[in-house]
Amino acid sequence: MSPAERLAELIRIPTISEEGVRDEAAFETFRRRLAELYPLLHEQLEREVVAGGTLHLRWAGGAGPVGRPTAEPSGIVLLAHYDVVPVTDQRWRRDPFSGAIEDGVVHGRGALDDKGPLVAVLEAVEGLLAEGFAPAGDVHLVLGHDEEVLGTGARAVAGLLRDRGVRPLLVLDEGGAVVEGMVPGVRGPLAMIGLTEKGVATIRLAVRSAGGHASVPPRRQATVRLARALTRIERHPFPARTSPAVTAMAAALAPRLPRAVAALLAARPAAPALGPLLGLLGGVPAALARTTVAVTRLRAGTAANVLAAEATADLNVRIAPGGTVAGVAARLRRVVRDPEVRIEVLAGDDPPPLTRSSGPAWDRVVAAVRVAHPAALAVPYVMVQASDARHFTGLGADVYRFMPFAITAQQLGAIHGPDEQVPIASLEAAIAFHRALLTVS
Repeated sequence: MSPAERLAELIRIPTISEEGVRDEAAFETFRRRLAELYPLLHEQLEREVVAGGTLHLRWAGGAGPVGRPTAEPSGIVLLAHYDVVPVTDQRWRRDPFSGAIEDGVVHGRGALDDKGPLVAVLEAVEGLLAEGFAPAGDVHLVLGHDEEVLGTGARAVAGLLRDRGVRPLLVLDEGGAVVEGMVPGVRGPLAMIGLTEKGVATIRLAVRSAGGHASVPPRRQATVRLARALTRIERHPFPARTSPAVTAMAAALAPRLPRAVAALLAARPAAPALGPLLGLLGGVPAALARTTVAVTRLRAGTAANVLAAEATADLNVRIAPGGTVAGVAARLRRVVRDPEVRIEVLAGDDPPPLTRSSGPAWDRVVAAVRVAHPAALAVPYVMVQASDARHFTGLGADVYRFMPFAITAQQLGAIHGPDEQVPIASLEAAIAFHRALLTVS
C-alpha cells in the first residue's frame, strides 16, 4: 500500500470535531486503523493516550529514558492532529470522506488539515524504523484528537513533557507551506515557516431589552443596537503594525525582490512602515500585520412577530503579536461606546512568544526544506491561524509552524472548505522533508 492509499483510508474515517455531535467511535476506529497501517511505529515506540484521545508516541534516542531531565535541549517534538472540521453546508464535487485518488491527487476532508501532514510524519518514521535507524535524541510524536475545537489533548501532552523534564531542541507543527505567487512582486517558491502564531479569542457581544410584540417596536431594539456595535467595529479595524516577525520576513524575501525594493525595505526609516503597508494590501498580507475580527455567529429572536429580548454576536478575534486578549476586549469597548452592549471574553490565548530564525533548530528545518524543495526560499512569517504548537512554547524549544507541502492558492483555500485535496507529489515531498529533519544532525 502506498502513502497516498494509507492517507485515503484515514480520510474515510470521519473524525469530525463538532461540539454535541462528535462520534467517539470514529476516533477509536481511527486509532485502531493507525496501528494497523503503521505496525513498526506502534510496536517500537512507547505509546500513551492522553486526555481521551491524543496519542503521544516516544521514539527513544540519545536523550535517555522518560523522566530524566536533559542538561541541553535535544530531540524533536512533531505535532499533527487527526480531527477535522465539519462539512455541513458545503458543496463538494465528491463525497468529502471518499478518500478518492484521481489524477495524482488525494481528495477529502483532512487531506491537508491535518491528516496529510500526519501521514507524512508517520511514513517517515515507519520507513526509518524499517531501515534500523535510531535517532540521536528522543523524538516525540503528538497526534491530537481535538485541535479543531481548541481542545485539551496537545496542551495535556505539553504539560506531561514539562513535568518530566523534557527539553526538546525543536517543536514542529502545521503552519505555512511551500507556496508560489502569493507574495506580491516575489517570484519562485517560498517555504513559509511560522515563527509564531496569532493569539485567538472568542468574544461575545450581547444586548438585552424588554422584548414584546413586534407591532410596537421601541426606538432602540436589541438587534439594532447590536448591529450598530458591529458596524462600529468593522469601521475601526485594529491598526497594522510592524512586528519583529514581519521585519524578519521582509529581510528573508530580499533575494527574491527587485534590487531597488529590497534596498528600500532594508533602509532603517522604512522598517516601521512595513506593517502599515501590508495593511493597505488587504487579505493575507494585512492579516499578518494586524489583529482581525470576524463575526461568526449571530443570535436573536424566537419568532417573526416577537421582539428579541436578547441579541448576541460571537466574534473570532486573531490577535497580532504584541497584543493581548485583555487589550483586545478593552479596545472593543472603546470602539463600541455603548454601555448597554455587554462585551465578554468567552475564551482566549495571547500570542505565543516569537521563535528565532537562526540557530541549530532553524538550520535543521531549512536543511530539510532544501532536501525536499530545493528551489524554495525559507521565509519566516506570522501564522494567522491557531495551532497546538502554542502549548509547547514553555518547553524552551524553538517552535516552528510549517507544513512541508507544495500547494497552490486554490488548494490552500480549500482548507476548512469544500474540495480539500493534496497532490501525491506534495505528500511524497513532505515525507522526504521529515526523513531529512529526523536524520540530519
